[in-house]
Amino acid sequence: MKKVTQLILSGALVIGIFPFTGNTSQAAVTSFKDVPTSHWAKASIDAAVAKGYFKGYSDGTFKPGATVTRAEFAALLARVAKGTSETEQANVFKDLTGHWSEVEVNRALSLGFLNSSDYPNGFKPGTALTREEMAKWLSSGLAAQNEDYKQALKDTEKTLVPVAEYYKGGLKKAAYPYVSIVLGTGLMSGYPDGTFGPGKTTTRAEAAVILSRYDQVQESKADSYRDLNEMREVGLTGSNLTTATPYEYFTREDGTAESFDRVIGKKVNLRNNLGTITAHRMIVADAQTKTTIRNLYGKLFIDKDYRYPLRDSYYEAFMEVTVTPNGNNLRNLAFIQAVGDIFTTVGNFSSGTKEKYGINNLPVEEYVDSGFFKKGVPRTFWMKFYLRRSAGTSVSQSMLAFVVDKQTSTFFRIP
Repeated sequence: MKKVTQLILSGALVIGIFPFTGNTSQAAVTSFKDVPTSHWAKASIDAAVAKGYFKGYSDGTFKPGATVTRAEFAALLARVAKGTSETEQANVFKDLTGHWSEVEVNRALSLGFLNSSDYPNGFKPGTALTREEMAKWLSSGLAAQNEDYKQALKDTEKTLVPVAEYYKGGLKKAAYPYVSIVLGTGLMSGYPDGTFGPGKTTTRAEAAVILSRYDQVQESKADSYRDLNEMREVGLTGSNLTTATPYEYFTREDGTAESFDRVIGKKVNLRNNLGTITAHRMIVADAQTKTTIRNLYGKLFIDKDYRYPLRDSYYEAFMEVTVTPNGNNLRNLAFIQAVGDIFTTVGNFSSGTKEKYGINNLPVEEYVDSGFFKKGVPRTFWMKFYLRRSAGTSVSQSMLAFVVDKQTSTFFRIP
């Protein structure tokens, strides 16, 4: 690793010796001795080299496991981007003067990938690029060239980001929209343990794969990605209801839809004066089996260890709420009955995702004995309920509601 770092800092990477000036359509593919046919990223590496984005080393290697630096990735983005800038960006980084990447970093700046204010103490081109930086650069570049991606950044500022760092800590709020864009478009993905790894770095092989994806995403519309649409809806309304299901919200007489954001943050009294409940989010999981989950958010709640069997005619749905008991006697049955006037039958759940993503769920054990509910102490958690997959035989079977009062509610149904 020390030798690789020295190579990067000394500019010995072939990609870093000269700025790119070649014709990408005529670049030849080189067979690298350290990228065998069985290498997981070989196709993307070959494609990136063929288009002239990447080059190898003089010793015939590609070094797929070498860490990508800021200068290298900025240069790569400048090469892959199909957008144009109205004016060329003057060199704003003193530590880039005379550097091999100067022209291409400035082009990346002019195309909106980078923001000079993010680097007030210099660009430091030899610094390893973090995944958080990469997510921001990729998303910013898309937003600079396409108004819908720009709007998607705004729509996801308050969304639920489906990575472990969201609840466990480690993901800045300012990074929510950027991580949402790369996850929602498939430009980047999380790790098997549920983390995104904002502070981790990226290898040349991973960068080649991401460039291949970016080449396609920059030609696509933001609303063509279902995962991104889910995160946008959750960011705007607190729920993925209309993206993940055929349900629609009722329309009030004044023409406004009774979307879920109407009830977010509204405190409601539980039955029998047992306490209060406040709704935050409502997420629907489209799961065919415990291992076949067809939407992004479903994986936050359901895995092979999910406690209950899945029913073909129902969606598993989850609501995040805060409950503040008025006493120390809020037991399982009493709580479920107390919610009945406000919503529908709710229950607890458990799965391996609880620990994986840091989800606080309504426990299975008796609430009083477990100490889950305590008098006067607000407790925020997720609880489950069911939604029909098709319209019932009566209106009541086809609709659900969360009622705060006569003026504030959310009604939704399958048309």
